[in-house]
Amino acid sequence: MLVWIDAAACGRVPKIFGLTLVERHLQALKRSLPRPTRIVVDLGADGAKPRIDSSLDAAFAIEWRQAPGDFATRLTAFLAQAGNEPVLLLDGATLPDARLHAALVPLADSVAVLAPKNEERAALLRAEPGRLAGRQIAATDLTDLAEKLTADGTLRPYQQDEFNGFIRKLRRTIPYYLFRIETPEKAAKVEKFMFWSNYKGSTDFFTRYVYPPLVWVLVGPLARARVHPNTVTIFSIILALGAIPIWAIGETWSFWTGFAMAYGMSVLDSVDGKLARLTFTDSRIGNFLDHGLDMVHPPFWYVAWAYGIGGGTLDWDSPLGTAAILVVAFYVIDRLILKIYPRFFQRAFHTHSKLDGRMRTFIARRNITLPMFILGYVLGFALEAFYLITAWQILTALYHGSRTFWILAIDRAHKKNAKPTDVASALDHVD
Repeated sequence: MLVWIDAAACGRVPKIFGLTLVERHLQALKRSLPRPTRIVVDLGADGAKPRIDSSLDAAFAIEWRQAPGDFATRLTAFLAQAGNEPVLLLDGATLPDARLHAALVPLADSVAVLAPKNEERAALLRAEPGRLAGRQIAATDLTDLAEKLTADGTLRPYQQDEFNGFIRKLRRTIPYYLFRIETPEKAAKVEKFMFWSNYKGSTDFFTRYVYPPLVWVLVGPLARARVHPNTVTIFSIILALGAIPIWAIGETWSFWTGFAMAYGMSVLDSVDGKLARLTFTDSRIGNFLDHGLDMVHPPFWYVAWAYGIGGGTLDWDSPLGTAAILVVAFYVIDRLILKIYPRFFQRAFHTHSKLDGRMRTFIARRNITLPMFILGYVLGFALEAFYLITAWQILTALYHGSRTFWILAIDRAHKKNAKPTDVASALDHVD
C-alpha cells in the first residue's frame, strides 16, 4: 500500500500532546498490519519536515516531498505514480482515531471515512488499485474530495457499525473519531477529549473521580517534553516498594511518609498509562513493569501495615497475624479467579455486565483499601480498619468466584457470544 499525507498546512497546525499530526499518522501506520510499502509526505511548496521519532524512519520508506501547486495538482501527481497498489490518503491537519489506520490498511475495498460530525470537515480515503487512476481531481482538500467521491459512487462511506470500537485494555467501546485541528483552542479541547477517552470503562472510584486533575496536570508537560512513560513507571516502582519498609517501622511519621509515597505512586500509575497511549510510546516492557507492579505490591503493603500497627513485630499466631495471612491469601486467590474469565471471552471480567463494571468501582484493590486504612489510622482504629480490609478482600474473592461460576457454568454466557457491556460515559464531542 502507498500512503499520501497532505502536510502542506503542517507547520500551522498545533501539536497534540507534543506530536504533530503528521507524526501521529506515521505512528499509527507503524502499528498497522501490513505496514505500507511507501509513504509520501507532501509538504507543499514551502513546508519543512517536522521532527519525528527516529524509529519511524526505520519502520518504512518515507519520502518527504516539496511539491508545488494546490491540493488537486499535488494529489494528481501522486496518483499518477501509484501504479497497481492501493492508496491511503491522509490529511496532516486532521487528527483521526489511530485505530482507523489499522482498520483501513488491510481492507480490500475503496472507502471514505468522514468525520461523524459534519462540522469537523475531516476525512480519510482508501482506494483499491486503479480506482482513482486517470480521474480529474476537482477538490480543494481531502474532505471535499471524499464527499464528491462518495456522492458519485466511486467510494462507499465507511460506517461506524463496521468499526470494532472495543478496546480491551480500556474495557470499553469508543466509536471512531476525526477532528480538524486548526487553532490552539481546538487542540486544547481535543486533548481533553483524548485524555478522558483513555480512561478505563470500569475502574475504581479514586482513579475515576479523584486522581484525574493531578494526572491531567502531569500528562501534558511530560508529553511535550517527550518523557518516556517507562521513566514514570520506574519512579512509581521506587515509591511503591520504598513505602514498604517505611510503614514497617511503625512510627507516626513513617506511616504518613508511606501514605504520601503510596498516593504519589497511585497517581503516577495513571500517568504512565495515559502518557504511553497518548504519545504512542507503549511497549511490552512498559506493560510488564506497570501491570507487574500493580499485581505484586499490594500483599507487601498489607503485611507492612500489619507489621507497623503491631509495633514493629508480627506474631503470625495472633489475630493480626492471621488477618495478614488471610488478606494475602485471598488477594492471590482473587487474582487467580480473575484469570479464568478472559480465557473464554478474551477480555476482562468487569466488562461482562453493568453490575460487574460498577462493582469494580469499590472492590478490594489498592485504591480502595489504602483510603480505608488511612481513615482508620487517623481515627485511631488502624487495627479495626485492617480487619475490615481483610473481610473486604475475602468478600471480593467470593463475589468474583461466584459470578465466574454463574457466568460459565449456569448461564453459560461463553456459548452465547456475550458482548462486552460498556459502563463508561459516552464520549463523542470535544466540548
